[in-house]
Amino acid sequence: MQINIIAAVAQNKAIGHDNKLLYWLPNDLKRFKTLTSGHTIVMGRKTFESLPKGALPNRRNVVLSNSISELPGAEVFSDLNSALASCNENEVVYIIGGESVYRESLSIADRLCLTEIDALPEIADAFFPDFTLTEWREEWSESHVSDEKHAHNYRFVDYVRVP
Repeated sequence: MQINIIAAVAQNKAIGHDNKLLYWLPNDLKRFKTLTSGHTIVMGRKTFESLPKGALPNRRNVVLSNSISELPGAEVFSDLNSALASCNENEVVYIIGGESVYRESLSIADRLCLTEIDALPEIADAFFPDFTLTEWREEWSESHVSDEKHAHNYRFVDYVRVP
């Protein structure tokens, strides 16, 4: 099983406020859809509740929750280990948030698929966990400048765990 973490992070590692994304970047949303389609996505209950139309199509939606046992279009597990145990060995898994799920999964992830946004939000209440480049190395990146659809410069970066 390959475990990937996917997130859009500001310069200070901020990822959200009031259960919403901080930045609207259409290219980031396209990349998210391209990478995760056809695979398993694992998220916390609040992240699931933040999805505007519920479960994301063309993906196996797995939600971690201690308080809810059923959600439309999703499989619910009480913890990350149980959720991952339900995956087969060839499955590609994307951890899509939120903060506590990122923190718990960072130590077992194989790859980080980040959108690094060249901005500092005025307010944030959710942050991506710190990671060191001694444990991760940049494998690929693609830089983008702001334009009429993207208010900030940003960079897609894939990090892989250093063996």
